Amino acid sequence: MGLRKIKKISLLIAYVLAIYIVFPNNAYAMHIMEGFLPFNWAAFWWIVMIPFVIAGVRSIKKTVTLHPSLKMLLGMAGAFAFVLSALKIPSVTGSCSHPTGVGLGTILFGPLAMTVLGMIVLIFQALLIAHGGITTLGANTFSMGIVGPFVSYAIYKSCKKLGAPLWLSVFLSATLGDLMTYITTSFQLGLAFPAASGGVMASALKFMGIFAFTQLPLAISEGILTVLVINILSAYSQKELQFLGVFTGKELPARKQGVKA
Repeated sequence: MGLRKIKKISLLIAYVLAIYIVFPNNAYAMHIMEGFLPFNWAAFWWIVMIPFVIAGVRSIKKTVTLHPSLKMLLGMAGAFAFVLSALKIPSVTGSCSHPTGVGLGTILFGPLAMTVLGMIVLIFQALLIAHGGITTLGANTFSMGIVGPFVSYAIYKSCKKLGAPLWLSVFLSATLGDLMTYITTSFQLGLAFPAASGGVMASALKFMGIFAFTQLPLAISEGILTVLVINILSAYSQKELQFLGVFTGKELPARKQGVKA
């Protein structure tokens, strides 16, 4: 990774972090907070999470063994997810929504690696800024670190097979992965707290409706931001992106000629 590229990405992440500092952060966020889930559901999501984390550790180990220089890029993907998912925007109900930031790491390293990065991000947020919790780590990791990344990955790969432009593939991947994270969380809450009338589905739809006003524009914004970061990486780290299979190099021939070795 070149120095100019690192500076640009650092400035971009710093800008997002500055926005986070400006917005109030004392409201409840879409990460399920500590102690909110009944014990049986909290334990269930922990059990579901563990196999994915084990597979993710193996995936990351394989990647960095084959190409040790990708460690910095891996760390950047984790930092991107940490900053964006800490950006809490007040919602209409007194709660708040936030981006997830998992699309970038998924596109670069695959969904299993993003499961591990997502879990680490959630642990730090729970311990440092009281965002989420340890008892609800399994549930939050499942929605943000498993469902979101796997949906993002499927969309990205499908778009590539259909011949879609890189920017469109990245945008749809990050945007829809973000939305699926929130849909999953809504169903998790619906399962834990079914409505007296209508049961799980009615409760899940209620939770979806609460966050729809803020989450839709946030998901679109995350998609655009992810495209910007991929464009920066495309200009300065084409070799790494080609190794990771993000693109073949044919998508940006003119830009490749202008990059200094």
